[in-house]
Amino acid sequence: MSNSLEGKVAVVTGGSTGIGLGIAKRFVSEGATVVITGRRRAELDAAVAEIGEKASSVQADVSVLSDLDALYAEVSKRHGRIDVLVANAGGGSLAKLGEITEEHFDRTFAINVKGVLFTVQKALPLMKQGGSIIVTGSTTSIMGTEAFSVYSGTKAAIRNFVRSWILDLKGSGIRVNVLSPGPIDTPALRGVADQAPGLLEHFSAVVPLGRIGDPDETGKVAVFLASDASSFVNGAELFVDGGLAQV
Repeated sequence: MSNSLEGKVAVVTGGSTGIGLGIAKRFVSEGATVVITGRRRAELDAAVAEIGEKASSVQADVSVLSDLDALYAEVSKRHGRIDVLVANAGGGSLAKLGEITEEHFDRTFAINVKGVLFTVQKALPLMKQGGSIIVTGSTTSIMGTEAFSVYSGTKAAIRNFVRSWILDLKGSGIRVNVLSPGPIDTPALRGVADQAPGLLEHFSAVVPLGRIGDPDETGKVAVFLASDASSFVNGAELFVDGGLAQV
């Protein structure tokens, strides 16, 4: 432990499970105070107990703007600022072209695109010079994936958000980067795998490192992007994918 985030206040949306939980745990291990969000109270309570005493939670759905307002009001009340924001909440499910419904499209874009946009925009008044925003992307932003076009489209959209936002934030001293995981062993991936038997084995076969990743491995990279070690990294997309998107 290097305590590279000592004294920093971080907000991690979708922090109760999977990648978000892995990031939150790593942040606390590096000295940060972390506020996590999620839609389910029981999972939030369990996550806070797992992360430790420097963690707290606010129940919120990032696709509901009033929930985001309540989140940031609470963060302001508790801590007065945000040093690191991880816009991580998201999700998706399989649907082939020809089978995509309006409800499927609206739900996925509401969380992954609308939710990310307003998670970031509404946090800005609490962020100052030296702040770091990390948006969770995906290898699907640059790869074709069968039956996953809607989810993939959302991740391509937020990748361009970040390219544009660094221009909007010029002079603010706030950095924005994308952390794009490949296949990571999370409840979300296993939920998709339930719809596609053999998916996890397939990923292990095609990832050059020969395995899927662990949430803690995304957490380690998030610490880098959150810390002063990446002080001149801005607008980048850093893949945590064992090489999958690079071949």
